[in-house]
Amino acid sequence: MTALRIAGTIGESIVDGPGIRYVVFTQGCPHGCPGCHNPQTHDFAGGKEVSVDTLLADITKNAFVKAVTLSGGEPFCQPAALAELAAPLKAKGYHLMCYTGYTFEQLLEKQEALPLLEQLDLLVDGPFVESRKNIELRFRGSDNQRVLDVPASLAARSAVWCDKYK
Repeated sequence: MTALRIAGTIGESIVDGPGIRYVVFTQGCPHGCPGCHNPQTHDFAGGKEVSVDTLLADITKNAFVKAVTLSGGEPFCQPAALAELAAPLKAKGYHLMCYTGYTFEQLLEKQEALPLLEQLDLLVDGPFVESRKNIELRFRGSDNQRVLDVPASLAARSAVWCDKYK
């Protein structure tokens, strides 16, 4: 049984992506961005372990929530386990979004990132930069971050903005 190290979850959120979403906050982050919104998620030894099956059951128990956001911490520090979680959700028609401090281009260079990327609809990429913070942006904290259409980006092998969030 595959386990994930998480900081916690939110059963219903309207601020972590479009629509009503279940949010998984992964535990552990190597970026250490000054001004990070979730600094308690940085310690790789913090949080708790939960099985993918347990998390999947919790996500799917609410029939009104059909979208999931993977946040952090840094989700791409646990890409295999998150891909294992994402695949059955995607098969059931869930909209999947992920936040990462890596750029899309950096993730393309990481073979282990591809199985998770292939499940995602949206990706908010790039580190949070405190000097570029902008509270008027939708679903991102600083203006260097991008909201990417992942299927289009994978097809193009380069970052493609989601037009709704430019």
